Amino acid sequence: MPPSAPRLRPGPVTVRPPATSANLGPGFDAFGLALELRDEVVVEALPEPGLTVEVFGEGAGDVPLDERHLLVRALRAGFDALGGQPAGLRVTCRNRIPHGRGLGSSSAAICAGLTAARDLADGGALVLDDDALLDLANRIEGHPDNVAPALRGGLTIAWTQQDPDGPRRAGAPQKPDPAGHTVRQPEHMRAFALRLDPVPQVAAVAFVPPNRLATEVARGLLPDMVPHRDAAFNAGRAALLTAALTAPGLSAHHRAELLHAGTRDRLHQGYRAAAMPDSAALIRRLRAEGFAAFVSGAGPTVLALTVGPEWEQKAVGYAPPDWDVMVLTVAGAGTAGGAGPVSGAVRADTP
Repeated sequence: MPPSAPRLRPGPVTVRPPATSANLGPGFDAFGLALELRDEVVVEALPEPGLTVEVFGEGAGDVPLDERHLLVRALRAGFDALGGQPAGLRVTCRNRIPHGRGLGSSSAAICAGLTAARDLADGGALVLDDDALLDLANRIEGHPDNVAPALRGGLTIAWTQQDPDGPRRAGAPQKPDPAGHTVRQPEHMRAFALRLDPVPQVAAVAFVPPNRLATEVARGLLPDMVPHRDAAFNAGRAALLTAALTAPGLSAHHRAELLHAGTRDRLHQGYRAAAMPDSAALIRRLRAEGFAAFVSGAGPTVLALTVGPEWEQKAVGYAPPDWDVMVLTVAGAGTAGGAGPVSGAVRADTP
C-alpha cells in the first residue's frame, strides 16, 4: 500500500551534502570517499503553487532553474516515495563542489534533494529510512559509489544485488519523474553500502583542472570485457587499499607505501587517459614521487591520498598552472540537516 500524503513541516530545511570521490583507483563502481567540501541547500515547501530555484556559486548560470534541475528531480522522487507533492517549492543552492570534475556534484544534488524531502515530511524517516534513501538515490544516479558516501560519510563500499521484494518495496519509484526522466536502475536490483572510518591521518589533495568531462563520455571509453588477470589485480589492490585506509597502528611511512600500492588500477584509468591527457600526466608525475594518486571518479580531477601535513604540502607543489588545488579532510558525516556551520576546504595557492 503506498504511503499517505505527508504532512509537511513549517519553515525551510537546510542540508549540506559533501563532495565525494569514487573508485579511489582499484575500487571501480564500489569505493567512495566523502570529503569536507560541501554544498548548502535550503528547501521550503510553500502553500501556493509554483517553483522557485536560485543557484549561487558553482553552476550558477549553467544549470536549469526549473523542473529539469537535478536537485528538483530528486526532491520530486523523494516526495513521491513519501506519498505526495507539496503545492509549491522554494530552493536555494549555494554550491561549492565543482561541476563536471569527478567530485560527486550530481550525487550531492540527488542526496540533498532526497534528504530535504524526507526532512520536510513529518515522520519522513519512518517511510524513507536510510537504506531506502540509499536505494532511491542509486536508482536516480545509476550507480551507488558516489551516493553512498554522500549520504553516509567516511569510506564506503557499495554494491547492488537482487531484491526478492522487487518493485513492491516502499520508496521504489514506479514512474518517470515530473520532468520525464526515468530512473536508471532496474527495479529488481537494490543498493547496499558498508561505511568504514579511515584513520584521521589520511587526507586528500584534490587537483581540479579548469576543463570538465561528462561522466557519460568517460564511461563510453570503457571496454565491455577486461582480461581476467586485470580483474584479479584490481581485486587484490582494492583489498589492500581498504586496509591501508583503515588499519590502526601503521607508521606514516608504511601507510603511505600501502596507499601507493593499493591505489593502482588496471580496469578503467588507462582506457580513459586519452580523454584527460593532462590528468594522466599529473598522475604519472605524482606516482613517480610516491604519492597515491588516481583519477577522482570519472575525472578529470586528480586525487592524491596523503598521510600527514608534510605530504600534503609537498603534493600541493605539483599543481599545474591554472588548476585549483584543495587539501580536504575525510567527511565523517554525510548529507545532514540542521543549522550548524559548514565545514570547508583548505584551498592552497597554486604555484
